[in-house]
Amino acid sequence: MKKFFTTLSNIWKIEDLRVRIINTLLFLVIYRVGSFVVLPGVNPASVANRKAEGLVGLLNMFSGGSFSHASIFALGVMPYISASIVVQLLGIAVPYFTKLQKEGESGRNKLNQWTRYLTIGITALQAIGYLKSQISADAMMLPNPAFTVLNMFVLTAGTLFVMWLGEKITDKGIGNGISLIIMVGIIAQLPGAFLTEFTSRTTGTGGLITFIVEIVALIAVVMFTILIVQGTRKIAVQYAKRIVGNKQYGGVRQYIPLKVNAAGVMPIIFAQALMFIPQTVQQFMPSISSNGVLIALSNPNSWAHNLTFGILIIAFTYFYTAITVNPNQMADDMKKNGGFIPGIKPGKTTADYIDAVISKITLPGSIFLALIAIIPALASLVGVSPIFARFFGGTSLIILVGVVLDTLQQVESHLLMRHYDGLMKTGRIKGRTAMPAAAGTTPTAI
Repeated sequence: MKKFFTTLSNIWKIEDLRVRIINTLLFLVIYRVGSFVVLPGVNPASVANRKAEGLVGLLNMFSGGSFSHASIFALGVMPYISASIVVQLLGIAVPYFTKLQKEGESGRNKLNQWTRYLTIGITALQAIGYLKSQISADAMMLPNPAFTVLNMFVLTAGTLFVMWLGEKITDKGIGNGISLIIMVGIIAQLPGAFLTEFTSRTTGTGGLITFIVEIVALIAVVMFTILIVQGTRKIAVQYAKRIVGNKQYGGVRQYIPLKVNAAGVMPIIFAQALMFIPQTVQQFMPSISSNGVLIALSNPNSWAHNLTFGILIIAFTYFYTAITVNPNQMADDMKKNGGFIPGIKPGKTTADYIDAVISKITLPGSIFLALIAIIPALASLVGVSPIFARFFGGTSLIILVGVVLDTLQQVESHLLMRHYDGLMKTGRIKGRTAMPAAAGTTPTAI
């Protein structure tokens, strides 16, 4: 405990880190304050106690409650995330975007510009859909055409402002601004979920013992998720010795850390998008709404829904890992820098070896990811309230764990640069240096 407080004191002593943490907190406070500002022309009383379930509940969690409260930040950063995914996929299918990905910093700047333009278009379309589906006529205090046009611009401006806050947190704060904004939105829902579950257990069925068991189970799931997020398979890389003048370079062994879950949370997001299709078909095609298959797939607590959900997650994990981890580029980078895997020939043989290792570790990673994704449904089946069950797994838990661990690593890097003890064990091997990131990999957006 003493070491922990000493570390906190060291954090406060580092001026640059202290300023970055304060800036991050101020930007996040601005975001949370804006989450309570209701759209112009909307009656606040009509949206004060609205319940959010299904897809609306998921979007509401990511926006920190803004979605159900008709806030100016109702759409949050989800349009930006959608635009980022589209641009990333275009980098595979369209040669122009593939070329930009290989142009270094200038290419990234152009891709970011395309992402911003696409974000504006997606936000405008989603804003119209949001106003039509989520704002009832009795909640409008302005004529409908003027109300829709005005709030379309307000919602678009709100999303762009949140995106700007995320970029400022990345530049002036402790990094990963978009991820931190999503994390804060999820955490904002946690106290209410705890209180709801505690009240239902103490005043209804189960009692306090059941609530304590649920908390212990939640902690166990969090620990399991940390293992998946942090799990890596290290591949040893030997660098040849080079003599330049009177100095020797290379001749050391390093490691390429391949993550067990290289795809992050994206497979769950893709799979969830597809799992909402049956529910959408039922809404727009009432004539087939009684179909047994559609009913089973639309029920998040049914075995058919969760089995299909799990299979989709496994498939998307392989797909997203394939487009984010490039073994050929990793092999080429090693060859250019005089590196090789002991016992493996450089070039194509190295790329095939890395690809085989990735395939082996992706299978258990995808299965564990699918298990984490369906745990909320299992928790609901044993009596946990739906709002509290969301924190037992799925997208929200993986985002929380991933962002918290990444933020701690950011803080630790500042401490280690100034020769202070870090917050976490770095996993460094005595006498050997682990490579900071695998060449050819792309960090997950969320």
